[in-house]
Amino acid sequence: MRRIGLFSIAVCGVVIVAYFVAHSSGVGNDTQLGQADDWSEFNASMEKMHMAMGAVERSGDADVDFVKLMVPHHQGAIDMAKVQLLHGKDPEMRRLAQEIITDQQLEIELMQRWLKSHASAESAESGKSGAATKKKN
Repeated sequence: MRRIGLFSIAVCGVVIVAYFVAHSSGVGNDTQLGQADDWSEFNASMEKMHMAMGAVERSGDADVDFVKLMVPHHQGAIDMAKVQLLHGKDPEMRRLAQEIITDQQLEIELMQRWLKSHASAESAESGKSGAATKKKN
């Protein structure tokens, strides 16, 4: 009988310790799990943004370089705002996240149009200088 009593106490002790370990580490706690999910999603968004910005090669034209770096920067803001909409509860922050998505997307489109027109103007310019060089020869 004494052995069963000690065994029961040991099992209860293990269960209690397991309970406290699980709850202190976030296992079984929906709030902490949700916070871990959103935190990892925020970090993934930032990592993606930094990778994209790091892949931009310097053109030597400050305007082009600025725009090429800002496009992934704005996309990172959009990605983070989407995480906020998935996990955030505060109405003011949710409204801000929605505004960021809308505004930054419009700005990305503007920058992409600028890059396209700038590239077209640059090729037209280099075409003119190439034609002038051919006429001289």
